[in-house]
Amino acid sequence: MVAASKMRKAQQHALAGRPYASLMNKVLVSLQKRTDPRLHPLLEIRPIKKELLLIISTDKGLAGALNTNLFREAVNFDQAKTVFVVTGKKARQFVVRTKRELLADFELKDAPNFVETKAISKFCTEKFLNREVDKVSVLFTHFINTINQRATVETLLPISSFDLPKKLEEAQGEDSDPLLGYVFEPNAESVLDIILPYYIQYQVFQTILDARASEQSARMVAMKNATDNANQFIKDLTLEYNKMRQAGITTELLEIATAQMALGG
Repeated sequence: MVAASKMRKAQQHALAGRPYASLMNKVLVSLQKRTDPRLHPLLEIRPIKKELLLIISTDKGLAGALNTNLFREAVNFDQAKTVFVVTGKKARQFVVRTKRELLADFELKDAPNFVETKAISKFCTEKFLNREVDKVSVLFTHFINTINQRATVETLLPISSFDLPKKLEEAQGEDSDPLLGYVFEPNAESVLDIILPYYIQYQVFQTILDARASEQSARMVAMKNATDNANQFIKDLTLEYNKMRQAGITTELLEIATAQMALGG
């Protein structure tokens, strides 16, 4: 009951943030169309000499193949060109065990709030702005539904584009301004400067919520499978025990009957 309650809360938090992403993307698409994106440092695309990978894993096991799938994706990154930032003990153990470069390890509660996750996004953003890394990616488990979760890699920095929902894009046209008629004060460039760091913070927070929902779902499914397997194992053992017991009784009866016949009874 406790695991199911945690799973429902995690799912609600993960899904509740997605409508806000659409609203924020509308604003960002509009700002992008009114400014030169090459002028903002967070939008600067440069040759990748060093990449930072943020891995969002779990603190505990018993979650099926969730962490294994994450680490299978992580090994695809060039060890010589990639540095790692992690949340979760499992990711930290993986990075240390495989002798990869660990920059930071952030500890989070089971249900972190937005303020607690800002330190992660701030750290990653500073590394990018200081040109210590040329790209920041995040590796997390994307929550699809209770049964299905997928290890996903997304580019956090540089911000290349903002996507509108398909329905809205089809209704307004690919090149149209979704906020046509709105005026940004003092100007679009200033608003973009302020909103982009918040966008990065929100993206990190949303991926963490996704990962938490995936963790609780995977753990609940794993525990259900373990319980079902244990019950089936008990049934198989009980059946085998009854067969052996019946065979033992039959053998004893045959021995008694044989003894009686031998004594002439």
